[in-house]
Amino acid sequence: MSDVIELNEIDALADYRADWLRLLRVTPGGTFFRSLEWLQVYWQHFAADQRLRVLMIRDGEQVTGIVPLCVRSIKSKFGVCRILTFPFDDWGSFYGPVSANQTTTLRTALNYIQHARRDWDLIDLRCVDSGGFDRGATEQALKSESVSFERLLWCQTACVDLQQNWDQYLESRSTRARKTYLCSEKRVQQEGDVRYLRYRPRGSGSEEGDPRWDLYDQCEEIARQSWQGRSTTGTTLSHASVAPFFRDAHERAAQAGTVDLNMLYVAGRPAAFNYNYVYEGLVYSLRMGFDPRISVKGAGCVLMGRMIRDSMQRGDRILDIGPGSLEAKQNWYTSIENSYRYVHYSATSVTAKLMQLSHQFADWYRDRFSNESTDERTVTGYSRAHHI
Repeated sequence: MSDVIELNEIDALADYRADWLRLLRVTPGGTFFRSLEWLQVYWQHFAADQRLRVLMIRDGEQVTGIVPLCVRSIKSKFGVCRILTFPFDDWGSFYGPVSANQTTTLRTALNYIQHARRDWDLIDLRCVDSGGFDRGATEQALKSESVSFERLLWCQTACVDLQQNWDQYLESRSTRARKTYLCSEKRVQQEGDVRYLRYRPRGSGSEEGDPRWDLYDQCEEIARQSWQGRSTTGTTLSHASVAPFFRDAHERAAQAGTVDLNMLYVAGRPAAFNYNYVYEGLVYSLRMGFDPRISVKGAGCVLMGRMIRDSMQRGDRILDIGPGSLEAKQNWYTSIENSYRYVHYSATSVTAKLMQLSHQFADWYRDRFSNESTDERTVTGYSRAHHI
């Protein structure tokens, strides 16, 4: 019979490091974002207004699943709302439990949550790829535990199927996309020697945990010189509010063997970068950019093409180019994948009831005056902004 251990202090998780690593290896769609290393860095930088609730699911003496959660107090038009959610904040595309059996792990966690202290107004599970690696586990668990919910489209991310050869992939692109890439290659090579470098250490366990700060600093400098240096979103590699977080995450990712850093040099100068995390053949493109001070156009395009080709040769499975800006990524992606938000409203919370009525009114209004289908309704405005 399964039982649950709840941990509320980040330091307490270190005792379960071996279990976490073991379970991450068998988690469908596991990524660096679901690792203990990432959660520790995230919590170090963004713990304010959050309370940690990590659930360790055990069968006898063995940990069979981990559900990282937190209670976050956020502002809504109805006042402060407490949500029980993943400690993720949309840094990547998808998130979920760390377990080989997602449904059983979530069922046990939801059963525990319903009988434990009620310190939340909403259960709000976001970035769930219900049609992908999740395979409907979240929805099945909610239904099995009789937890009422609403499902809303949260975001869409662009993906590249890497399980093909480069010639097949290039042939599948539109005529315009192929021409753009091939012309960029020709134009860039006219500027001088072109060199592509990919740094993917295997981790400290294989004596390859060097962060290569020289390469990371080049990425940060390119970001600073590009439009990202003027961005006020607080999410770019060089932005003062998150640069320390990115650097700490980079160091831990290098030690864990999940860094995938790509650089393009033109005439000996760093011209473009693509900074990724990689785990079990799943590559997530965290940030990318090119240096506008270099006169040649198309360096970013060349880097993307060479990176995709190299990933195919390495045997990688999927490249997630990330959510948003889908039009700018249309030359590259082979599919658009959805992530969803599952919301349960506490029956004892006035704030939750008011928010539920507000969401229902919004749905009614869209049904009456919009052509959107239910699955097309996207809830936005929360990501790292603490709004609902």
